[in-house]
Amino acid sequence: MTDTSPMDAESVEEFLGEKPRPKWRRWAKFWVPGLILLLLVLAIARCSGGDKGPQYITQPVAENSLNLTVTATGNLRPTNQVQVGSEISGRIDRINVDVNDHVTRGEVLAQINTDIIDDQIAQARANLFAAQASVKQAQATLTVDTAQLGRLEDVYKVSGGKVPSKTELDAARANVARDKAAVASAHANEMAAGAALSSSQTTRARAVIRSPVSGVVLARKVEQGQTVAASFNTPTLFVLAEDLSTMQLRVAIDEADVGQIKPGQKADFSVDAYPGRQFPARVERIDLASNTTSDDTSAASSASSSAASTTVVSYEARLSVSNADGLLRPGMTATATIATESTGKHLLVPNGALRFKPDDKQKSKGGVLNPKIGLELNDQKAGIGIGSEQQVQILQKDGTLKAVKVVTGQSDGRLTVVSSPDLKAGMKVVTGVKAAGSD
Repeated sequence: MTDTSPMDAESVEEFLGEKPRPKWRRWAKFWVPGLILLLLVLAIARCSGGDKGPQYITQPVAENSLNLTVTATGNLRPTNQVQVGSEISGRIDRINVDVNDHVTRGEVLAQINTDIIDDQIAQARANLFAAQASVKQAQATLTVDTAQLGRLEDVYKVSGGKVPSKTELDAARANVARDKAAVASAHANEMAAGAALSSSQTTRARAVIRSPVSGVVLARKVEQGQTVAASFNTPTLFVLAEDLSTMQLRVAIDEADVGQIKPGQKADFSVDAYPGRQFPARVERIDLASNTTSDDTSAASSASSSAASTTVVSYEARLSVSNADGLLRPGMTATATIATESTGKHLLVPNGALRFKPDDKQKSKGGVLNPKIGLELNDQKAGIGIGSEQQVQILQKDGTLKAVKVVTGQSDGRLTVVSSPDLKAGMKVVTGVKAAGSD
């Protein structure tokens, strides 16, 4: 009997002329669904795994000295800056110096035209000569009249009072008195003429502009041939700095920090011209008057008073600066850091550790629409002060937190001095919680 069993798959493929399929493809309908099922099981297991807990941001407790500082901004100025002006009006005939020139005390800086002043001096000298001549003339008249009076008085004594007559004697005495008054008037006119001559000579001397100090010319505000008019205000011709080897840094100290500033404190400052370089300075004085003192005038209106109330109150502090190498220049903007106090060696924790609470993560779920977040942070900030009792969280080796009570001391805005018998240097204090998914 003929075998009628069906042909196997390979025989059929060979009969049809097709290439045989690999075994993994023939079994794909079984292992592909199994692989997908396995991946789903792994994904479900990963998602449903145990919670590892929050990841905390920590920082070790340091034991060091905290240097407290105050930062302020201001400008550099010469120790003694002099504005040289003109007390008389006239045309500038000559200018002898320019900007950056070094000058000595008494050196001629400029010359104002003196033609009119020279004429005034000549006229005053002539008036003085005329007054002196008048004095001599009056003295001569007095001498003649005095001699005439003497003769009349002698004759009057010899004649027993018969001659001359009383009228003649009185007239002679009156002439002498009048001559004495004329001499006094002539002397007064002589003094007035002498004063006028001296005034003209002084004006002539002021036409020569001389340096009142030894230093350097910072600015020249006049050109040769220009006419200056000294009427109500003295025009400024030159600006001189007496000595730039020592300068002055004037900074504005905020009213909240002015109580920490004292004369003699050391400071460092930087200028944009030399980035990364610090220059030493020392506090000389702190003004008692604030920047608003000049604004408090009796003529201020209520509107200006309300505007002034919003002005930030500051006090000017003057710092002495050595500029032996001449790098610093007047007018440079400087940022000074004044060292006010050093706390000595104490435990220091970051301010973030004092504000951190274990439930901060839950509170942050309110998002930006929760207005209480800002208020709570402000309350916490206001409560952190010298002598206040706070609480920090210590991250232990098993990942749990331990609350430690501390008493806060001084702070520089980043670190705060704390004291606690349970807190040691090197312990890790928690400052925040890492965001989900971050490493």
